[in-house]
Amino acid sequence: MGHRKERMDIVKTAKLVIALLLLGAGGAGNAWADHGHVRFGVMIGPYWGGPWHYPPPYYYPPYYPPYYPPVVVERPVQQVYIEQQQAPAAPPPAPVAAAPANYWYYCAAAQGYYPYVKECPSGWQKVVPQPQGQP
Repeated sequence: MGHRKERMDIVKTAKLVIALLLLGAGGAGNAWADHGHVRFGVMIGPYWGGPWHYPPPYYYPPYYPPYYPPVVVERPVQQVYIEQQQAPAAPPPAPVAAAPANYWYYCAAAQGYYPYVKECPSGWQKVVPQPQGQP
């Protein structure tokens, strides 16, 4: 009976070791393939202090083509002369007639001004208008 118990303990230990190896192999193989996910595994054996995997590859930023400013080509401006015909001379302006002077017409017999007085038997007198308030 003692051997049987030892044998069962060995089988249990072997199953446990195999299970741990399978768990460790499944987690360690995809540690860097998941990009951002972390997996843990169990390593059975001696440890010498170094990593048993390679570090992740260096991240290179996306490639952008270099920026070149636009090419500006300045060309000399060619001057073009166009001969134009002379327009006929405009006739000289007509002389401006003197503005007629505004006069008031006074009737001495009626002692009033036109248009308030319609008829004047003594004749109309031309009077230069004066603003109110001035003699």
